[in-house]
Amino acid sequence: MSPLDLLTLALLAVLLFGPDKLPELVQKVAGFVRTVRAFADSAKDEVRAELGPGFKDLELEDLHPRTFVRKHVLDGLDRDGLGIDEIRSALDPRAELSQAAAAVKGEPVRRPESRTAAPQDAPAGAYDPDAT
Repeated sequence: MSPLDLLTLALLAVLLFGPDKLPELVQKVAGFVRTVRAFADSAKDEVRAELGPGFKDLELEDLHPRTFVRKHVLDGLDRDGLGIDEIRSALDPRAELSQAAAAVKGEPVRRPESRTAAPQDAPAGAYDPDAT
């Protein structure tokens, strides 16, 4: 929230509740927030106690699927360790589109080395079996 938003809310609160009742309202809201936090903390403690001593350091935020995978599956692995860049380059259609454009223009077709096992020294304008 921006400072202008906070100032607008404060001005609105003063206009709605008046300067006399505003301190009392702030105290009630603060007490309610403290009560909700205490309730949430006690619920977390109960869950940890029910799970047993092996889960004393359990954070409920760690149970979110994305956080769980990041923490337990990807722990210690860098991005290249999973081969993500290879998968992304294999799924990238730009190489195939450039080959098709070259074939339409009549230029020699260049094949990527990792995608095909055919010889790379094909003459210009040669038939490309992968294009059909």
